[in-house]
Amino acid sequence: MTFTHAQTDSERQRHRSSFGAAAGAYAEHRPDYAPEAVRWALAGAPGRRVLDLGAGTGKLTGTLLALGGLDITAVEPDAAMLAELRRGLPSVRALQGSAETIPLPDGSVDAVVSGNAMHWFDMAAAGPEIARVLAPGGVLAGLWNVFDDGTDWVAGLAEVTGPAAIGPRDLPAAWRIETAELHLPRTGADSPFHAPEQAEFPHGHRRTAESLVATLGTKAGVLVMPEQERAELLARAHAHLAGHPATAEGEFTLPLLTSVLRVRRRS
Repeated sequence: MTFTHAQTDSERQRHRSSFGAAAGAYAEHRPDYAPEAVRWALAGAPGRRVLDLGAGTGKLTGTLLALGGLDITAVEPDAAMLAELRRGLPSVRALQGSAETIPLPDGSVDAVVSGNAMHWFDMAAAGPEIARVLAPGGVLAGLWNVFDDGTDWVAGLAEVTGPAAIGPRDLPAAWRIETAELHLPRTGADSPFHAPEQAEFPHGHRRTAESLVATLGTKAGVLVMPEQERAELLARAHAHLAGHPATAEGEFTLPLLTSVLRVRRRS
């Protein structure tokens, strides 16, 4: 779901707060992140202390944990999402808090990462907070899993479901253009952050037609739909997948790109 200036703060809050009711489904059906993308996001960080901000149920946290050697803290505002994270990753320090009010001391982390969440931040407040907790030279990176619509059945799925399920930010071409402009802290000579860098890394998610439809059902734009409208959208998605030879039977790989935006805090 991509937000425009015409949309109200209440609409934005309704979407960003929709996930808690579907925390279990989110944990079960959302993909993790390409390890190579996470390594690139952390490259050049001055130390091993990493904050996963807006951590949700721990999809990115789990990838960080699997890399090894990191001192990880997860921060998530929604109590239900945080409970799923704590249940699934009990060894990780997990705190309730938000990007706008981070419950950590000044300069206490070497990297801040965020998986499919930075677009929900109020960056006017979150930017200074992130700069506050980052050590000099630390990195901030947003990671997004986007659908690789270079595959014909993925492009078709985007067409039949529409932007509520697969919006512009969920597809590579639009992501490259709009995400850097909309979802990073202000950069420039008078900013605490240097100019942003972008990179993309191939990724995949093993799905069936049923489980991919369930994944689409965890998208914010779908979660806030009236029940009948949501059911109709998901039925269209299932019919499309059931009618394509690549996805009609058994498991298949949903082709993704883990797309990364990275900025560095000035020393």
